[in-house]
Amino acid sequence: MTPEEFQKLYPHVIGWIRLTLAAHEKNAKSVASAGFSRLPLYFSPKLLASTKYVTVDRPPMPPLSALGLKRFAAFEQGNYDGATYLDTFFVKRSQVAEEGLYFHELIHVVQWRVLGPERFLAAYADGLETVGYRNSPLEAMAYDAQAAFAQTTRIFDAEKLVAEKLSEKQWVR
Repeated sequence: MTPEEFQKLYPHVIGWIRLTLAAHEKNAKSVASAGFSRLPLYFSPKLLASTKYVTVDRPPMPPLSALGLKRFAAFEQGNYDGATYLDTFFVKRSQVAEEGLYFHELIHVVQWRVLGPERFLAAYADGLETVGYRNSPLEAMAYDAQAAFAQTTRIFDAEKLVAEKLSEKQWVR
């Protein structure tokens, strides 16, 4: 995606995100209220209190094809357990008790905060386009951190980890 194409589409995507979050706001709950025992070992109380989750049958995905981004159709149609937008993530109803999924989505919340919406979306789109969903750098970071969380033998500051990793490279072409 060229920078010009991204700049043209960004207002539509961020607008869709804001409308989607507003439509689900009444069903959003703080992550802190979910009562997971291990998340507070990795994330600050402030982040857990300010981040929200919404339980849904299928996490909403932006209408990328309708915006002319047909090359992202497979991603758009994916059957994901979670999806994160700004400070809120959507969790598939069947996965609502999976602490590891919340951990993964919290990594994305931190990425959104550190990069800001425009840089996050540009980096995410670039990763999808160049190496695909699973290998995109922002997803790889979340999956790698989630794997470390699953091992339970090593507690680490997940917010610091994300900030350090994001400072290691340029996130937008």
